[in-house]
Amino acid sequence: MNLSYWEIKSYLSNIDYTIVGSGIVGLNCALRLRERFPKATIVILERGFLPQGASTKNAGFACFGSLSEILDDLNTHSEDEVIQLIEKRRNGLALLRQTLSDEAIDYQQHGGYELFDHSDHEGYDYCMSQMGKVNALLKPQFKADVFQIKENLFNFQNIQNELSFTPFEGQIDTGKMMRSLTDLVLNKGILILNSVSVEHFEDLSENVYIKTDKFEFKTNQLLICTNGFASKLINAEVKPARAQVLITKPIENLKIKGTFHLDKGFYYFRNIDSRILLGGGRNLDFKTEETTEMAQTAIIQNKLEEFLKTTILPNMPFEIEHRWSGIMGVGSTKKPIVKRLSNKVFCGVRLGGMGIAIGSHVGRELADLVD
Repeated sequence: MNLSYWEIKSYLSNIDYTIVGSGIVGLNCALRLRERFPKATIVILERGFLPQGASTKNAGFACFGSLSEILDDLNTHSEDEVIQLIEKRRNGLALLRQTLSDEAIDYQQHGGYELFDHSDHEGYDYCMSQMGKVNALLKPQFKADVFQIKENLFNFQNIQNELSFTPFEGQIDTGKMMRSLTDLVLNKGILILNSVSVEHFEDLSENVYIKTDKFEFKTNQLLICTNGFASKLINAEVKPARAQVLITKPIENLKIKGTFHLDKGFYYFRNIDSRILLGGGRNLDFKTEETTEMAQTAIIQNKLEEFLKTTILPNMPFEIEHRWSGIMGVGSTKKPIVKRLSNKVFCGVRLGGMGIAIGSHVGRELADLVD
């Protein structure tokens, strides 16, 4: 370590709470800790120069689950568990909007649509036949029918003529959201140290020893909010899941507005700044996409481009301007892991690709566990 006396004294001494990860969960955790402990010293460590993972990489969907996703969840979760998941997502979105304001995150509610492949008659028929059941299940929470049938008015091709639609789904500008959230945290006197990777930690009962790639220090309590990267630090049932995304250059007279899902949410697209943002396809190669490497693969990128050409923008010229990937945290269940790991170490991970929806809620829930 080549740290000065001033650096050690002002940045790395007498730390009450250290948070690993400056994504949606970590930042909301810090805000809640500041509410609970106004005079505490709070430090956030971030492995990237910007938040790594999914918080600045996601598609900006303010969603709670498409019709096929909810039906799929009902096959692996109880009805009560699915209702609780959806309620947590709705509450998390409400908290995010309340914390930052709709203007700050550019929240727009054009509704959410689900497309069904023209050859998927079985899946389409099943979802449409179960729409009434799902509406009845969710009506006590939404006070209205969540899903309805809409005609294909977007000139999408190679899909069934009818779409599932919910007016309750919205979209945000992910960059504006994270900038606003970061600014709010900094204004509360919370320190964020970027490009610092935690290599090891040890709960010493009186405090927690932390070794990073830059320095070592001690903190009173440690909160881990690294989601898809959690397995690098803790023993938890969280697997990384890479999500690949691309975005077009601006398209003149683009009429598509809303958030759109296909194939149980494995594909998703939306409008943003007169462009189409499209992501997904990890179901083409689950094993390869179970990685923390920020990269793209030909099999998925080719599929995304084909989907643009044949379904979303048929007979319309477009150019791809940018491609990227983010890392989600998934597991055998969609319930997040929010718990105490030892006397002074806690974690809030496994957001299941729903970070925008539940990240705020999980962060606050985590902060409420500490002493």
